[in-house]
Amino acid sequence: QNSMQISLLASKASSTIAANSGKDVFAKVKKLIEGMISKLLEEAQKEGAEKAFCDKEMAETEEKKAEHEEDLDSLQGKIDKADASITTLTNDIATLEAELGEIATSQKEMDGNRQEEHKDYEAAKTDYEQGIEGVQMAIKVLKDYYGQAFLQQPEVGTHSAAGGSASGIIGLLEVAESDFSKLLAEVEADEKAAQTEYDQQTKANKVAKAEKETSLKYKTKELKETEKALEELKSDRDSEQSELDGVLDYYSGIKKRCIAKPEPYEER
Repeated sequence: QNSMQISLLASKASSTIAANSGKDVFAKVKKLIEGMISKLLEEAQKEGAEKAFCDKEMAETEEKKAEHEEDLDSLQGKIDKADASITTLTNDIATLEAELGEIATSQKEMDGNRQEEHKDYEAAKTDYEQGIEGVQMAIKVLKDYYGQAFLQQPEVGTHSAAGGSASGIIGLLEVAESDFSKLLAEVEADEKAAQTEYDQQTKANKVAKAEKETSLKYKTKELKETEKALEELKSDRDSEQSELDGVLDYYSGIKKRCIAKPEPYEER
């Protein structure tokens, strides 16, 4: 641009000399040169101010752009982390709810089975106790009727035959009493073992249920907090993106103003 000004100055000077031959040409040329130099100095000052402005604005805008991009990257990382946490918590909660359901179903089945087992035990116990009582009563009746001495020292004849028969019957009844007693002892032992196993498993279910309910409570709370935090992070990201878009728009405009474009060949 300065070379063009100088060429223009030379052209004007030549025209002035040609038009004013014989006059004080050099005084006019001198004035012309001084005016042109003044104009060039003024334009140089403007160009210097513009350059300082451009350097300052470009540097500050690029710094703001970098800051916003860094903040966006940080927010996106937090958003990704929150999304992953929500997925994990959601899966954990679903697993805990399923496990609690399984515990409830298992306990319900155990309760039903235990009730049935106890009912069967009570029926069997009653049968065996009644059997023992009936046998014992029969033995007592026979002993009372025949008398202990008579049974222990049987005599020949009718009484001897009857005594021998009664003794055999009492022996059978005593065996039956022993069998009933054994069966009663077995059913009582089975009932005790079944009740002990039921109590232990019920206790274990209560402990597991309490632990899972506590875990479910805290994970549900954490999930709600994380979802709320995620919404806030997304809002912050949107605000940050809006600010960055504004900076980029300004950056695009300042580049157009401050970065010189190659001069077209036709204009050279």
